[in-house]
Amino acid sequence: MKHTRVLTIYFNEELAIHEIPLFRGAILHVLGNQADMLFHNHKGDGFNYTYPLIQYKRIHKKAAIVCINEGADLIGQLLSKGDLSLTLGERTLALTLEKVIPQRVTTQVWDSSFRYHLRRWLPLNSENYKIYRHLETEMERITLLERLLTAHLISFLKGTGIWVEQQIECKILTPSVPYLVRNKETSLMAFDIDFKTNLSLPNTIGIGKNSSIGYGVITQFSQTNQSKKI
Repeated sequence: MKHTRVLTIYFNEELAIHEIPLFRGAILHVLGNQADMLFHNHKGDGFNYTYPLIQYKRIHKKAAIVCINEGADLIGQLLSKGDLSLTLGERTLALTLEKVIPQRVTTQVWDSSFRYHLRRWLPLNSENYKIYRHLETEMERITLLERLLTAHLISFLKGTGIWVEQQIECKILTPSVPYLVRNKETSLMAFDIDFKTNLSLPNTIGIGKNSSIGYGVITQFSQTNQSKKI
């Protein structure tokens, strides 16, 4: 049985969606040479293609940082600096801590299923985007997305050192009309979906492309099935 430790750091200040990459850059500037690789997920001059254990987000319109496993151990480097003054583009943000929410989630495959929201998910790379475009029916597109979703969940498991022997099952519950988001100079196809899986997952983690900067955020349905929008 494996546990995933998640520490979600909530700040008081509002953050626009397009400011999330600037938020990460400003945090890295504050940390300077002290920043561990997990804060930026770069290795040498290149990108470290592993699951990001420190993720920068906008939750309930406010700035937040989600720290997973080893990332939770390192966030003290930032919190020890107290209130921060960050430069985000043309504005200055005086960052103050609101609350810290710890989670310890048993991450495994169960006989039952769990229902989740997934917001601003980027499942398609250039190769499977071409496949998606040429599919003729909604059912074919959903089947492809379910396969990609399963692959992204497996990537999360590998990145957090969890191995499961049972088959992971994913079913998309709500058809999603894709929409375009801008990442630097590129337009990417994003999806908001509800899905169920037999894998228990921590709240607020990200999966898929650009999960370190606010894409692919997972939230679990409450017991009353009320939506917890991010």
